[in-house]
Formats: sequence, C-alpha cells, structure tokens
Amino acid sequence: MTEQTPESTLSSDPTEVRRQKLALLREQVGDVYPAHFHRTITNAELAAKYESLELDTESGDIVTVAGRVYSSRNSGMFIDLHDASGKIQIFSHKDTTPEEARNLLPMIDLGDIIGVTGMVRRTKRGELTINAHEITMLTKTLLPMPEKYHGLADIELRYRKRHLDILTNEDSKLRFRQRSQIVSGIRRFMENDGFMEVETPMLHSVYGGATAEPFKTHHNTLKLDMYLRIAPELFLKRTLVSGLTDKVFEVNRNFRNEGVSTRHNPEFTMMECYWAYADYEDIMDLVERLFAELAVKIHGTTEFMFGDKEISFKGPFKRVPMPDAVKEATGIDFLAMKTDDEARTAAKAAGFAVEKDWTWGECLAFIFEEKVEGTLIQPSHVTHFPKDISPFAKEVPGEPRLVERFETYCNAWEIGNAFSELNDPEEQRKRMVEQLEQAHARGEKEKQLDEEFLDAIDQGMPPAGGLGIGVDRLIMLLTNAPSIRDIILFPARRARTD
Repeated sequence: MTEQTPESTLSSDPTEVRRQKLALLREQVGDVYPAHFHRTITNAELAAKYESLELDTESGDIVTVAGRVYSSRNSGMFIDLHDASGKIQIFSHKDTTPEEARNLLPMIDLGDIIGVTGMVRRTKRGELTINAHEITMLTKTLLPMPEKYHGLADIELRYRKRHLDILTNEDSKLRFRQRSQIVSGIRRFMENDGFMEVETPMLHSVYGGATAEPFKTHHNTLKLDMYLRIAPELFLKRTLVSGLTDKVFEVNRNFRNEGVSTRHNPEFTMMECYWAYADYEDIMDLVERLFAELAVKIHGTTEFMFGDKEISFKGPFKRVPMPDAVKEATGIDFLAMKTDDEARTAAKAAGFAVEKDWTWGECLAFIFEEKVEGTLIQPSHVTHFPKDISPFAKEVPGEPRLVERFETYCNAWEIGNAFSELNDPEEQRKRMVEQLEQAHARGEKEKQLDEEFLDAIDQGMPPAGGLGIGVDRLIMLLTNAPSIRDIILFPARRARTD
C-alpha cells in the first residue's frame, strides 16, 4: 500500500469517510468481516475475575476480548469497548502496542466491532484496562453511531430503529433483558407448579376463544381461508379432554386486527393455562403467587415503583364482586333489578349513555368500566361478571345472571382474565350459538361455529379453572414502561412517509 495519512485523503462526508476507510482496510488487512474470532472472556467475566486487582497493577494475564467501540480518546489511545455484558477500556501505546496494531487505530470509527488481545491491568484511577498487543477489525460499520450522551431523542425513531435504541439506551437494554427474565420466570413457575407446556396452532380455520377481529390469510394448497389466532383457548381445552395432562399452559403470540395504543399491539404475548379439578378461586391464588415471584425476581421484593406510584404484588390481593364495586361507586344496585329495561333506565337516570338494546349485564359492565376500572391502582381481583359477556364461564350458584369469573386489574389495567370453565356441552353449545348470532348481527359474516371444539366437549372435559395473562402489560408494570412499544422489541408501526 502506498503511504498516506487517512486524515489527509478522506472525504468530509462521514458516511463516505467510512466507506473509504473500508476500502483502505481491505487493501491493508484483507478480510474486514472475518467469519470467526476466538474470544476468551467477556467483559463481565473480566470484571468479576479481576475485581480484587489492586490499583496500578499488571495482572500478567493475556486475554482476548471483542465488542463495539463506544468511545475513543487521544487518537485511539483509549477506547471504551462494549460487549453485551459490559465495558472494558483498551489502551494502545507505543510502549505496549506494536506499530502494526497502532496503525489500525486511525481506521477505527465509533460503532466498529473489533477484537483485542492484550494484558489485563488496573490503572491508577481504578479502571480495569487491557494493554493492546493485537487489534483485529471484525466489522467495519458504514453508518455513524447516534450521539452517545442523548441516544435517540426521536421516540418514533427509537421504535423504528430498535437496534440503535438499544445500542445507545441502557434503560431499553435493561427492559428487554428483564422481559426475557419475566417470560422465562413465567415458564419456570408454571412448570414448578406442575403445568405442562404445549404448542397449539397459530393458523385457525375457525377463529374463536375471544371476541376480536382476526387477521385473515389463505392457504394455497388446501385452498382454505385461515385466520391468525386470536386466542388458544379452544385448543388448550381439547388438550384437557384428551387426558394428556391435568394442568396445561402455553406462552403464545396472539393476533387481533384492532387498534394500536400505549397498551395495545396487533400481535401480543399471552400466557394461557387450564387446571383440571380447580376453579376460579384456585386460579386467583395462582395469579397472586406468580405475580409475587416475578416481582421478587426482577426487584428483589414484592414492592416496586411504576411512575410515581408504589405497587405491591404481595398477596392476598383485594377481591370485589363487580355489582358491589359499581354500587359503591355509583349507588346503583344492579342485583336489585329484575329486567334489562330496569338496568337501562337506571343507567340513563344516572347519566350513562347506554344503547337501547343493551342487556342487564352489558349495562353493568359498561358502568364498571366508566366508574370503577380507573380507580384500581393496586392489584385487585374483580369477580362475579355478568353471564351476558362471559360465554365460557360457569354460573354463580344462586345467581344465574353472574358467572365465576374474575379479572385482575393493576394501575387501572386489566392484566388477567379467568373463569371456572363451562364444561356442560349443551349449555356450551347454546351460549356459542348465541354468541355467533350476535356476531352475525354485527356484520361478522365469516364467523363460524367451532364444531370440532364442541365435538371434543361432548367427549367430556373435566371441571377446570382457566386463565389468560397479558404478558406485555405485566412486563410494562414490572419494568416501569409507560408504553407497550417500550417492551416489544419490534412493535407495529405505521408506514414511513418520508
């Protein structure tokens, strides 16, 4: 290579500078994107191993590290090298670093990925450092890093270019590591509690298990329209019928063709489980134990902050029947009413805009959402839902308008939904037919009756408690994330217009 100084020959365009350096590196070292590099230790392992190394001391140990360049000082004499586990300082000086390695320093930009072999020492200021003996270019980056002290100020850009967000934002990196811990913790908890994990189809020929608009696709070979699942419920219940296990669960992705907000994403993660010979009160206990264990796993305690509120996942949670909660908040006693008309009249008299065809239960649920839901900051189980809106739950003994169902709320959000599951095949068919008729009346002409599920229930499903937990919302709470997009690596986004 003819001798030249990079600084005197390179363009003033930062991106073009990197491409010119790449060309020079190809001439100088050949392969700038090698397929393999043998790293002997991570930065976190280095910090732990040499924690007791005294100030201004050389260890005498030679190690090989690799990572991304986050900062460079004194013309590359000092480099902060980050891997997924942490940071290490690299020191390159003529007294310790051969000229061949030092000649590579002008070619290194922030964001480049390099490998370094050298001796471990502790500086006078206490910085764990590697005196570089060899430097290897592993990946030359063609785009500059975001400004390190502020990261990505544009919120939308953070979601669209998540890789840059995590590169420059330690809070984001921590949240996604915690997400992994929480999902793993859910699985371990369920397995330790005797539940068996299964996998059910994501493509359904008949969609059901929840009321939601599905995403539609088409299978060319089968010549069949199919739907991305909105819930795994009906398949998981068929597992109970089979006798494969008495306790089954799935951590699954569901898809609902509905709105996007700080608490809603078109695809989201649920944990759904069914427990034979248990009821909704057993499930309440399970939820409290699971939430407490996850809080301790992430925070070391059942108490943690969300925004300016301290949340406690220490059980038992508050339990309140929906009619009682509404009566306390509004004075309206739904249990004293006998007809749908009475419920609508009472709701209108109290100033609520209810529809003319709403049932007793729909009026009750609407007023609960309007007046009670927003007050449930600490985790609470709201029980005794109207049967009108709960087609898969068993009736409350002595009160046929209500069912053994609860939803768990925290920070005014619904986090979980559970039933004493309906297993009377004739009653199940009746309710599903009613639900289908209502869907068709709303214009959902493609919705069908799931005859395969009903056939399985005819075979006999044991009494069971069932639960669905919105994993994303639970992670939002445990990681103090104000938006669901903060805890989904690659959330749904609108098309770019620029």
